[in-house]
Amino acid sequence: MDKLTYLGIVEKTKTGYSLFFPDFPGCVTVGKTFDEVLKNAQEALSLHHYGMTEDGEIIPGPSDITNLAKEDIEGNIICPVTIYPDRYKKEYKNRRVKTNCTIPLWLKNAGEAAGLNFSRLLEKAIEEELQI
Repeated sequence: MDKLTYLGIVEKTKTGYSLFFPDFPGCVTVGKTFDEVLKNAQEALSLHHYGMTEDGEIIPGPSDITNLAKEDIEGNIICPVTIYPDRYKKEYKNRRVKTNCTIPLWLKNAGEAAGLNFSRLLEKAIEEELQI
């Protein structure tokens, strides 16, 4: 899936802006500025779409602007928000995460003295163990 575009509804709040997606109940975001809420909307929708996909849920098609509820659009701003699901999935699955491991103090000290990159060393060892 190269890209998908959904409509977001932007509402002015006391502290900035909020945005929700009629096609994805519960997918909302906020921002102090209009630009910030649009940036956050892309991240929120990308993550929401990814989660639904991973859970095997049916992804709704984008609503047509003429099918939006009158109470949703009255006094608000309608903005298209484009996401790139395949790119997001790849980036999300390849993001770096912290994990703890326990090794003897003397080994940690020796590794630091040798200038070892513990994260990279562990990554290589796991890949080798799993033959990937």
